[in-house]
Amino acid sequence: MPQADLVLEGGGVKGLGTVAAVTRLMEHGYRFPRIAGTSVGAMVGAFAAAGADAARIRSCMRSLDLSRIPDRGRPGLPLISEGLALLTRSGAYAGDYLQEWLDRELGALGAKTFGDLRRDSAEDASDDDANIQRYKLVVLVTDITHGRLLRLPWDYHLLHLDPDVQSVADAVRMSMSLPLFFEPQRLTDPVTGEVSLIVDGAVLSNFPVEIFDRTDGAQPRWPTFGIRLLPDLPEGIDDVFPGLGRPLPPPFEVLKKVVITAFVGHDQSHLDRPEVRKRMITIDTSGVGITEFDVSPANRHLLTSRARIAVDSFLAAWDGRPSHAAATSA
Repeated sequence: MPQADLVLEGGGVKGLGTVAAVTRLMEHGYRFPRIAGTSVGAMVGAFAAAGADAARIRSCMRSLDLSRIPDRGRPGLPLISEGLALLTRSGAYAGDYLQEWLDRELGALGAKTFGDLRRDSAEDASDDDANIQRYKLVVLVTDITHGRLLRLPWDYHLLHLDPDVQSVADAVRMSMSLPLFFEPQRLTDPVTGEVSLIVDGAVLSNFPVEIFDRTDGAQPRWPTFGIRLLPDLPEGIDDVFPGLGRPLPPPFEVLKKVVITAFVGHDQSHLDRPEVRKRMITIDTSGVGITEFDVSPANRHLLTSRARIAVDSFLAAWDGRPSHAAATSA
């Protein structure tokens, strides 16, 4: 059975393509020792890391009611509720439905804490990193209190937290906290009492394709595949948020480009290297916005079809030999 570590890019509703791509890889017989993901990539990765097969992942996703995700708070009035929430909670929507759904679905899969997703130490006998990295799932979040990227569960120790008892659903929900759209989440350091505000990992790294690469010069046992949803800049800048494709007044146009660059630009420097492009499965997600929760059935089907075709084309061209630069530490 072929193996590959996965890195799954965030992209909101565009992540319907990630679901189709991951399940298509499973249908080709692949298993994934380790998965790293940001935002929706963390969500899909959590299901796969918890042992869900293709049918179970699709079943989980069918139970997700996208129309309930922008959960408007009191008084329940458009714009007014969002404005009050932004002023009082720094996010237009609470994301409570998403949290409850993650708790239920991941709990049913037996992935309540990261301790449930530990890898057998024997599998990691040759790893170049310490025990803190021996997990099947890595979730990327941004700590805006300290201005740093956190790779959970690897970096819980920075907050004096035991990774084995931390909730997988909570980490995934933190990674999906799109700034200003969803309310930021919080992590409290039990030693110092300091509270860190946590938002979407995409603010600092939306596609950390190098996260599992070896640094000790040893040969890899299997490759890392990256599944990418967002387009290259600058050509694809207006497809990240299609509804904002038309030019805006100068200050808002600059703000739009700052936000989009935060989501895409940080990781793009890695993507220009041939050995990185070689291991990327790029899905055409044009026409579907990150926050398009009312996406039509036709566009859902189109995303699924494009993702499956992208995987089949990638595997047809894949030579099965991870280059040293594209190696993983697994």
